[in-house]
Amino acid sequence: MPAPPRPEIIDGVKTFIPLENNPDVLEILCENLQLSWDLAFHDVLSTSPDFLQDSHFRPCHALIFLADQSIYRAARSAVEPTISEYKGSGPSEPVVWMKQTIGHACGLMALLHVVFNLEGGRYVRPDTAIDALRQQAILLGPTERAQLLYDSSFIEEAHMDAASRGSSNVPSPRDDNRHHFLAFVQKDGKVWELNGGMNGPLLRGELGEGDDILSERGLELTVQDFLTAAEQTGCNEMSIVAVTGAGAVA
Repeated sequence: MPAPPRPEIIDGVKTFIPLENNPDVLEILCENLQLSWDLAFHDVLSTSPDFLQDSHFRPCHALIFLADQSIYRAARSAVEPTISEYKGSGPSEPVVWMKQTIGHACGLMALLHVVFNLEGGRYVRPDTAIDALRQQAILLGPTERAQLLYDSSFIEEAHMDAASRGSSNVPSPRDDNRHHFLAFVQKDGKVWELNGGMNGPLLRGELGEGDDILSERGLELTVQDFLTAAEQTGCNEMSIVAVTGAGAVA
């Protein structure tokens, strides 16, 4: 197998090749990051009640979402200015949030936001490189935390290998990337939108007892804004991947 491509420095910023929102690619990235084999990824082909009711990946407590920039802007241009700059650190944070400073790394950031927070981070295997990075990141402030990820050769190599093994032609770091990833994670009954391109984590609301993130209320707190924006813009370029783990309960 040929060596994966290298990142490039573009306008002074380390820039990766974009990741596909593809369960197979996400599984490769998880393997590269030494994450638990109990994690599984599932394409959400429809948000209709009939499809979700019959889906085998319930309960589900995390989503990785990808949308065309036109959909993203329509759904979040008014929301982003309302989020104050995050300054949290330490183990008492309600969620672990990380600012994205690597170009085209939003897919990586979405996955890290999921695995660092889902069920208390239990899918980060102990005594691995990613476990050491998570523990170190939790103690740092946002600027230092972002720099830790930026400087990590482990993160870089894991991403570039997975991103080069998608089903489409491998893009260049210099290619225009018209899509953006973000993550939704259910934690302690609350739903968080975790996006390294924002100023901080966004608390979307609370779920009722027994609800998961793909329940009617869960969809309202996660992807519904983007589904509405897709109808308004006439663009349907988006995808949803559900993330589950062994033994998950609502």
